Amino acid sequence: MPGLAYSAPKIYLSKQNGELVLRQGNNPNRLQHADQRVLIVGGGVTGLTNAWALLDAGYSVTVVSERWASLQHRITSQIAGAWEWPPAVCGRHTDLVSLRLSKKWCLTSYHAFDKLRKVLPADGSSGHGVRMRTANFFFDRPIEQNGEECEKMLEIEEAQIRGFERDAALVEKHAISKEAGVIDAYKHESPVIDTDAYMMWLQDLVVSKGAQLVTQRISGDLLVQEDKLLDTFDARFIVNATGLGGFELAADKTVYPLRGALIRVVNDGSKFPRVTEALVVAHDYDKRDDDGGIVFIVPRNDETLILGGIAQPNEGKLDLTLDSPEIRRMRARCNRFVPGLAEAEYDPVFPLVQGLRPVRGENVRVERELRRKEDGSLSRVIHSYGQGGSGFTLSFGCAGDVLALVEETATGVPPTPMKSGHH
Repeated sequence: MPGLAYSAPKIYLSKQNGELVLRQGNNPNRLQHADQRVLIVGGGVTGLTNAWALLDAGYSVTVVSERWASLQHRITSQIAGAWEWPPAVCGRHTDLVSLRLSKKWCLTSYHAFDKLRKVLPADGSSGHGVRMRTANFFFDRPIEQNGEECEKMLEIEEAQIRGFERDAALVEKHAISKEAGVIDAYKHESPVIDTDAYMMWLQDLVVSKGAQLVTQRISGDLLVQEDKLLDTFDARFIVNATGLGGFELAADKTVYPLRGALIRVVNDGSKFPRVTEALVVAHDYDKRDDDGGIVFIVPRNDETLILGGIAQPNEGKLDLTLDSPEIRRMRARCNRFVPGLAEAEYDPVFPLVQGLRPVRGENVRVERELRRKEDGSLSRVIHSYGQGGSGFTLSFGCAGDVLALVEETATGVPPTPMKSGHH
């Protein structure tokens, strides 16, 4: 079980004008609701960020998870780790309510990550691993000719994301191969997270703030066993942050895996010029191949470069290798994009990482359980799952809404469906 001796840094999350923000100093809300315990099921970035927000709001928290982040056996939250304005390149939003909320959630997370990297060290054995890097997005035709991508660019500019600049000359500046066929581009600063470092840091942080971590598998519909779980863990509320587990724990049959994989190569400048900025291209959906047609090249830390990606719906096995056809195609796409990248050496320890993004039919679900218990009473389960490949991007925003839903549940009012838009 995780959790080392660790002194809690003087940072805390609290609400300001309805948004969860990161602050420095002593937390005035500490232990305010210490007699009310929240049971969180799921130990990924969504579950642990929920734990952080609830602990800082004064609740007692127990997090139950079958697995925790480790370098030996990575969980889904350790695979990717770049912030991105929705809709993400690896997945498409089909639900407009979810998309609207995701844009709000991602801005909350942007501000939290930005503040975190300013006030605490990213490096070292206890560093959080969050850095700001320039992200460049490339297109095979003028951006105005792609309605969805043009709207996304204008929203980024309007949101005043730092460093935004639209400039077709970025193609030449980064010496992008002509073979890549891109002619337009924009850039902005973006949090890039070393997910191994961040997940270990986050686990230690919530333990230092008083969370209890329990290694255990919970299976079956949470609604059916709600009273038993509340009794067993002496809790008042349950938060379901189980990702793909929502299929079973929320009886949500629209949940499915979207398999992704990333190649890790050495980025020390010896075999090719060191890449210091993220490079991303996502073709129109009607042009994408079976792999998803995505190219993203992201410097994770000083020595590791991430090459991606693929998006394979309903592929539930983690059985890809460097010789798998889709992985070879993925590497070839990246090699075509940046001259010299073909010379890159694989990371000697973890050359390939893969995971299953938790996706659902109507995209992200941050919502109270709408079904009533068998006796007709209101459920005390709050759901936060279906973030797909955007777990980090949405983490603080979703946690703020989960906190609000816990507070609402305590009042005894009936739940409001998320799809109604009143959220």
